[in-house]
Formats: sequence, C-alpha cells, structure tokens
Amino acid sequence: MADFAQTIATAYATDGAAVDLGRGVHDGAVAPEAVVKLPLRMVNRHGLIAGATGTGKTKTLQGLAEQLSTAGVPVFVADVKGDLSGVAEPGDAGSAAAKRAADLGLQFQARGFPVEFFALGGIGPGIPIRATVSDFGPQLLAKVLDANETQEQSLTLVFHYADAKGLPLLDLSDLRALLSFLISDDGKPELTGIGGLSPATVGVLLRSLVGLEDGGGNEFFGEPMLDVHDLMRTAPDGRGIISCLELPAVQDKPKLFSTVLMWLLAELFEALPEAGDLDKPKLAFFFDEAHLLFDDASKAFLSSVAQTVRLIRSKGVGVYFITQTPKDVPSEILGQLGNRVQHALRAFTPEDAKALKATVSTFPKSPFYDLETLLTGMGIGEAAVTILSETGVPTPVVHTRITPPASRMGPADDVEAKAKASPLWARYGTRVDNQSAREILAARLASAEAQEEPAEAPHAAAPARAGGAPHPQAAAHKQEAPHRQPAAQHKEAAGALAGGVAAVSSFLQSSQGKKLQKEVVRGVFGMLKKKF
Repeated sequence: MADFAQTIATAYATDGAAVDLGRGVHDGAVAPEAVVKLPLRMVNRHGLIAGATGTGKTKTLQGLAEQLSTAGVPVFVADVKGDLSGVAEPGDAGSAAAKRAADLGLQFQARGFPVEFFALGGIGPGIPIRATVSDFGPQLLAKVLDANETQEQSLTLVFHYADAKGLPLLDLSDLRALLSFLISDDGKPELTGIGGLSPATVGVLLRSLVGLEDGGGNEFFGEPMLDVHDLMRTAPDGRGIISCLELPAVQDKPKLFSTVLMWLLAELFEALPEAGDLDKPKLAFFFDEAHLLFDDASKAFLSSVAQTVRLIRSKGVGVYFITQTPKDVPSEILGQLGNRVQHALRAFTPEDAKALKATVSTFPKSPFYDLETLLTGMGIGEAAVTILSETGVPTPVVHTRITPPASRMGPADDVEAKAKASPLWARYGTRVDNQSAREILAARLASAEAQEEPAEAPHAAAPARAGGAPHPQAAAHKQEAPHRQPAAQHKEAAGALAGGVAAVSSFLQSSQGKKLQKEVVRGVFGMLKKKF
C-alpha cells in the first residue's frame, strides 16, 4: 500500500491550483495519501466522463463544476434530467455525500453555488436561449433536420443567397419563405450562375421544417440571440457562475438540444480570442449525452466538431464529453481528450463485452490493476482516472473514490423564480421580432406586382408569403411579436430591394444591414466547406 500511495501521490502532484478528484483505492481500501488531482492549467486539455447508467457520472460532473466555480472558473453544464440544478442549493450534512467525504478524510461543508438557469427558447423554466437561423448555419441545421448530403448542400446554397442579398434569416418562417421563393417562377432566376434547387429536395426540407417547428424550433430560433459572453461571468465573490441549461422539458428532442450545445461551443470558438496557456481556463464546458451529437453525423460534421475541439483549447475553453462508453466518441475527437474519468461498465451482453475491451485499450497499462476486472467491479461514485500532469504526461490509471459534491444531489427549489430573478431575464426573457427575410421578400413581390399593374391599387405586403399560403404555426408565431419596425423603414427596405443590386448594397451599408451581414464562410460550422 505504501508503494501504491507514494506512486499515485507523486504522479498526481501539482505545484499550482488543482481540482481534487478523490483518493486512490488499492485492494479495496482507500489510501488517504494517494491524492488524485487535476491541475487547473490542464483543464483545457479536454476530457471524458463515461460509465454505465447509475454509476455516478452526473455527481462527478457536479463536483467538478463546484470546484471549478470555487476557483473562479465559469462553467456551462447541460442538465438533462433536472437533478443537476441542485448545485444552487446546499447539500445535506447527513447525506451519503457527507459519509463519503469522511471516508476520504475530508471535511464536508454543505453549500450552494452561483447558478444561472437557462432553457431552450424558454421551453421549461429558465432564461430563454435563442439563436437566429443565419447564425446557426446550414451544417448544424442539416444535422437537426436529418438532412442528407444533397439536402445539406441545398441549404448551403440558400444561406449563401441570403447572405449575398442581405436577407436576414431570423426564425424558421424566414427559411420557409426563402425556400418557397427560390423554387417559384420569381425566384428561380435568382440562382442563375450559382446552381439551382431541386423542387423535390426543397419539398423534403419544407416537410422536415414542420417537424422541427413542432419540436421546439419555433421557440429556439429567433431573437434576442444569446451572447455567449454571458456564459463566462463570475459572481461578486469571485466564484465562477455555473450556467445550467435545463433540458427535462426537451428530453424527447435529443437531436435539437445536442446540436444546440454544439452551436454554443462553435459560437464560443468564433467569439473568443487566442489565449495560449493559462493558469486556469476561461470556461469549462460539459457536453452531456454526447453520443446524441455523433449519431448519424456526416463526415463533414464530424470533421467540424473535431476541428472545433482541437482549436478551442488555445482559446482557454475546456470541453468535457459525458457519455456511456468511450466508443460513443469518434476516435479523432477521443484522441484529444486528455483527462479521463471512467466509471463502471457492465458486460451483460456480447456487445457490452466488446465495448469493455475497446475501452480498456484506450487506457495506459497499470502495474496495480487488471483494467478489465477493475472497470466492471467499481462501485457507485468510483472511477478509473487518468489525466495529463502539469508537464503534459499521462498519469497512471488509478481506481479513485470520487470527491462528493457539497451541494444538493437533487433538483433545486423553484428554478423558474430563480431564472426570472436574474438580471439576464430583462435581456432575453421576451422575444422580439425584427424585420427579416419573410417581410422583405413579401415587400419585394408586392413591389414587382405593383410595377406590372400600375392601374391597380397598391398591394398590401404584410399578408403575402413567398411561394404560397402562410404556414399556420409560423404565421401565429409572427403574430405573437410585440411590434414590427416602423412602416417607413419597411417601405424603404422594400424599395431598395426592388431597385436591384445597387439598392441591396445600400441596405447592407445601413446599421441593420451591417449587423445582419455575414461572411460567406462562417467558420468551422459555416456554409461553405473550406476546400480552396
């Protein structure tokens, strides 16, 4: 036991600040001297928390979030089941967590942590997180829509056209209107020289949009859009604020929420400057139910995820994937995850046994354990740990009894009231409905009709929808908006577009145009794959 404790203590020793992961276990007994720590400066080397259902992954995540917050590091976590919200409340001094702390030779101090609660578009309690369709981009949207490669390429063309013509795609009704317009007699000539759209492909996309609209898309897509810098704040006492995305109300929409998490990560990548090696990360981002992101993903999508994870490290962000087995994560991404916390695996079926062997093969060899036996024999709240030391060297695998959370291991009280009490509620709580592609296209068509029939009374632009009758849900969604921009601005935009290319340029030079104008390439999840 002395050799074991000394070996582990030396391997996991750190000169700087660190997160206390727990204590080493050998031959069934805890070795108090075998302290297992993760250096703060290595948190941005990314990580994996894996294990079968019920083995303690969520509580490991909760404990890590607490300690990072205490160290002044903002944290983003996805709360899929709702029990992670308890990080805002003090734990119970008589709980199992207090007993485990005593077993590890630690003093249990029940306390809550500073938390902001978010929700996708306001579905469920929390500050609404929204994104515009333009900012979400065609590649992520294709993932949500289950689009094939041809359909993704068509979306890419549509987004390219919208950018070039200054047509803001704010919500799904804008995308529906633009798709319908581009296959209409009026819209087909617009794509001359840059390709075209197949009516059959557009038909599939329009039908897919119905499912997305009904599945949370109407609530999520729109304005005001989240500023990702609001996920990187500290409390007045210096602790990092834990941004907790509450997902119980959208558990049945896994493709939407997993892709939204990737959008948030991509937004962070694009918004943050290079930072180099820091003493502690700017943000720790925990990606729960990670397997959902990779299911049925295209090669281009996986390549973009891998590139984002690889490059965001130098911007001071650590990304941690939470899933059941390492095989859920593609190898090009798994190879970038330097910090591993592997809870117990089960081997009840031949597929389980195969997954177990694959998992063992991803760990360094250990002089103290048979890893295949270890990974099937650990109890709840125990894990096989290996991390990158301060010198960047992988540490030996150690059976670790994990440090317990100090906060409540269950749901928080009245999450909705806590969210509405936040200063962020005033910024994001109410949806706004600015002028966008749907209105601009309607005005454009109305102006063209007026020029063709000068003797007739001017047409009203508002009720028209490009390419056909209004989609009922999209129209209802638009009617919920508080107000539209002044009629004079609307008329000015319509006239500008009717004037052709010169007028489009004029619109793009306006304050609204500058705000909404996007580059043709939107970064790693942009419209065009960088093949040039």
